[in-house]
Amino acid sequence: MGLKEIYIFKNLSDENLKTLERFSYEKEFKKGDILFYEGEEPENLYILTDGIVRVFKTDFKGHEITLHHFYPVSLIAELANFERLNYPATAEFETDGKVLAINFDMFEKEIMKNPTLAYELVKSLLYKIKILDNVIVQNLMMDAVSRVAKFIYEHEDLFLTLKHNKIASVLNITPETLSRILKKFREQNILVKERSGYKIVDKEKLKKYF
Repeated sequence: MGLKEIYIFKNLSDENLKTLERFSYEKEFKKGDILFYEGEEPENLYILTDGIVRVFKTDFKGHEITLHHFYPVSLIAELANFERLNYPATAEFETDGKVLAINFDMFEKEIMKNPTLAYELVKSLLYKIKILDNVIVQNLMMDAVSRVAKFIYEHEDLFLTLKHNKIASVLNITPETLSRILKKFREQNILVKERSGYKIVDKEKLKKYF
């Protein structure tokens, strides 16, 4: 993917784009590869250009708590760069994918003075606040049925492609609980079980649960 195709760079001048190219590179990852670990010191600004990345924290019992899934094209954990903090969570590729890695020190020095780019970065940070708010609501204020219904409604593609143990991990419930809820949705003719997996037949019925 060219730099001009990435939304935060689309209004940069050709001169700025050439400068950016000097200290950025694209890197490929395989499913299961770690982009960065919780507690690691950030060096690069990462932009996901292909694939799905899961960001999660590990509690004191060793359980993984999924915070969010990122899809192309999006900045990942840029707040750690701007605040000079260690990464607060771990990022793992759920599929094969690619990131654009940009040396942050050079980026800050050469590019951040551009007002258009600064505005796009602020929008990205505000979006991350919304993500955090959704995580809090999901884990503290919604029951398991509501969480599953909301996930299927908002992320139909993930529901149809991810394994059920992964979905359970995303929603912080057990695989057994997920199976019981899916059975309930089948009985209510929201889902149909097919040989290749599930088919959503009445997506609008899911709304009443969340």
